[in-house]
Amino acid sequence: MNKITTLLLSACDVNLIMNTYGMNRLMDDLIFRLIKEFENFNANDTIIPIRSGFNYVSETPGLVEWMPVFRKDEEVVIKVVGYHPRNPKKFNLPTILSTISSYDTKTGHLKGLVDGVLLTALRTGAASAIAAKYLAHPKSSVLGLLGCGAQSITQLHAISRLFPIKKVLVYDTDSEAINSFNKRVEVLDLDIEIISSTTADVIAESDIVSTATSIEVGEGPLFKNYITKPHLHINAIGSDFPGKIELPINLLKESFVCPDFTKQAKIEGECQQLTDKEIDSDLFEVIQNYDNYKHLQKKLTVFDSTGLALEDKVVMGLFLDLAHEFEIGTDVSLENISNDVKNPYHFLYNSVKI
Repeated sequence: MNKITTLLLSACDVNLIMNTYGMNRLMDDLIFRLIKEFENFNANDTIIPIRSGFNYVSETPGLVEWMPVFRKDEEVVIKVVGYHPRNPKKFNLPTILSTISSYDTKTGHLKGLVDGVLLTALRTGAASAIAAKYLAHPKSSVLGLLGCGAQSITQLHAISRLFPIKKVLVYDTDSEAINSFNKRVEVLDLDIEIISSTTADVIAESDIVSTATSIEVGEGPLFKNYITKPHLHINAIGSDFPGKIELPINLLKESFVCPDFTKQAKIEGECQQLTDKEIDSDLFEVIQNYDNYKHLQKKLTVFDSTGLALEDKVVMGLFLDLAHEFEIGTDVSLENISNDVKNPYHFLYNSVKI
């Protein structure tokens, strides 16, 4: 029988990889790999369709979506992600649950299957840090977080790797999330001042703001009246569903709005509020032609982050590389394969009949 296996990385495996390699080293490597991927991206070699899936409204509203990316002559990576905003309170589960899989395009073989919960949080934080690197003021030291859930931790972690963050202003409608925030970020070992604030003060006093909320469809924006620093940069993370928005349209129209994936952002990001002419260059363009956009670091900017399958490919690749290096994970013969590939009942010939 042909020996062909799939590498499975469970939640315990990815946790062990991060613990073994080091939290900061892993985040730094992920940021580096993502920047290189954005710099070298070629739409002729890598195809990224708009994600698709099912959404439903019931006692537990949510969605299950699939996010594919195709690197020609190499692999197809697909993340399947569930978003259910009532998970934390109702089921004591993360809002986002997901798995990421990698397929060999030569054979269709499933090469790897990895927990996507931690990886999604990591790559989302890293993407925000990268957008801020190119669009935010380089001396930004005050970070604002609207929404103190799971995403807020990796937002702070990633952004603090690139900016001299000294003060963090936090706000959440859930008092428990605010009260537990200090404890949850202790592991980052940052020399920062954390201040529970109001939405208005977060927007007014921050250099960089990340919005990552579970605001319901039709209930946005998070605020209407605002005063900002001239160079405020916002990472808009939470808008990921048609009709779900976090930022007021007036602020968007005053800003340089940079989507991660324009076609997708127009359907379910902040860009769904804008006309095509009001949407600016995407992150690929900004990174690949940075000299044309340096002046924006002194202006109002918004990164419309709806999530990019390419980021999932990169973060999965990093964890698979580290899994092989540290010999972590389980190789499983998941697919039914025999020497007689034309006979699906091959295994019956070896059965003992009584």
